[in-house]
Amino acid sequence: MRLGPLKVEPALRVVTHDDGREVLLEPRVMQVLVTLIRAGGQVVSREQIFAACWPGVVVGEDALNRAMSRLRRLADGFGGFEIVTVTKVGYRLVPCEVAEMLAATLEPARYEPPPRLSVCVLPFANMSEDPQQAYFSDGITEDIITDLSKVSSLFVVARTTAFGLRSADPREAAQRLCVGHVVTGSVRKAGGRVRITAELIDVASGGQVWAERYDRDLHDIFALQDEISEAIVAALKLQLLPEEKQAIETRGTVSLEAYNLYLMARRYYVNGRDAEVSELRRIVRLCVRATEIDPRFARAWALMAWGQNALHYIHGLGGEGGLKAAQRALALDPKLAAAHAIVARYMWQEGRDAEARAWAELAIELEPDAWEANAEAGRVAYLQRRFEDAARHYERSSQLGDPAVNCAGMLMSCYRALGDTEGLRRTARMTLARAEWWLSRNDSHGPALSAGVLALSALGEVERTREWIERALLIDPDNQTMRHNFACAAVTQLGDPDYAVELLAPVLAATSAVKLKYVMSDVDLDGLRGHPRYERLLADLQARLQSEACEAAMLTQD
Repeated sequence: MRLGPLKVEPALRVVTHDDGREVLLEPRVMQVLVTLIRAGGQVVSREQIFAACWPGVVVGEDALNRAMSRLRRLADGFGGFEIVTVTKVGYRLVPCEVAEMLAATLEPARYEPPPRLSVCVLPFANMSEDPQQAYFSDGITEDIITDLSKVSSLFVVARTTAFGLRSADPREAAQRLCVGHVVTGSVRKAGGRVRITAELIDVASGGQVWAERYDRDLHDIFALQDEISEAIVAALKLQLLPEEKQAIETRGTVSLEAYNLYLMARRYYVNGRDAEVSELRRIVRLCVRATEIDPRFARAWALMAWGQNALHYIHGLGGEGGLKAAQRALALDPKLAAAHAIVARYMWQEGRDAEARAWAELAIELEPDAWEANAEAGRVAYLQRRFEDAARHYERSSQLGDPAVNCAGMLMSCYRALGDTEGLRRTARMTLARAEWWLSRNDSHGPALSAGVLALSALGEVERTREWIERALLIDPDNQTMRHNFACAAVTQLGDPDYAVELLAPVLAATSAVKLKYVMSDVDLDGLRGHPRYERLLADLQARLQSEACEAAMLTQD
């Protein structure tokens, strides 16, 4: 059977691209692929897939998740189709960049245009006189994406993908993403007023399905967001379930001032700059003020916890690691996945591995489509060396969000550990594109420099890798996270352990006990085990940490 540029041979379990590349699929993975092709673009429920591919066999959800992850890697590497998750319903195979899908050994299935019930919300333009108000228009866009994602019968393109198409032509962007509709708009905030325009476009016809302009008092912003989200749902002729309507109308705060501060803090957060103390302190200050204004604002407490955790455990700047703030968030909203995710991180940092895994899995269970939850589940699994689980979660978080390419960088390490060369190179290409996009906006963006170096080294571009490292260290020589990542590239791809130790030396000279745990848990640094200078640095660090712990214990006794 044919699937765009792919020849699918179920009996041989082989998929061959027109350019000659081929891949052998596991039996169940091929069965799942054939089941989705047979559906002709329609949604197939998880129960239907289990019945077709595991008849009479009781298997866990992980079996299907692994099969879907494998098919998504195939799609990314070979093209021709996309696997779309329809939340709480099932999966759909969507042909991309092809005019038809032929199935020679099956009943012919007509190719239909992209599914009607799919939408991409492009970033709303900031029309305010102050360019710094972009955080507000971005926040409005994010909230609309989040609202629409709560509608089980609607597929919504993830935030990172949508924001990466900020300057693209709306119809062209939607066609590239294989979605049926696109939402565009603008936000103008001035004084105590806000003006929002929004329109819903049918990609196939180019026609305007719905459009509206709202001119309101700024304090009506929450009701206004609800109106826009519900108007889009109505224009698509979807029926909201009662719990979906309630979820859309739940904002977490009734205070405009607290909400505004939270959006400012989240802007720093989605930039992913946890390597910079100044950014983290801004996040914490803004969230502290937001919670002073509205002590019941759970999302602000959770974001505060994240900032406090990074300050304490990454930078060794005191505090208790954000646990109290996370617990406050959970007391206010027990179903907030972001709060569960930060508790998972805290538990691992404190050496409570089983609890860390339990908290991470609970975060995923509560919000399967929350990128923060998937990212933290991936981190916990990676640090526990459960690389298949880590890859699955990092794949999902990269699809859902990962605004600062951290998860994409970790995903490369997972594929390297698993020996998946195809997955490694595919992820490296994606990571490099994202890193270059960030650096086009800010050439000193630490996470993007780190991810770009890891991607270039994985792609075998040795000279560019060394050039990026040298430039980054000239810009920010004290960035320990960058140095750690550069050392990983030097070990795994450059084959230069001496250079890796040179990069790590300043990190190990000043790191904390938790940071040492990250170093010791990182599979990419396994190649340094036994290196004389590296072992001496570790021994010196462990002696220093033991001495500090003894001094602290003596002070406590006094």
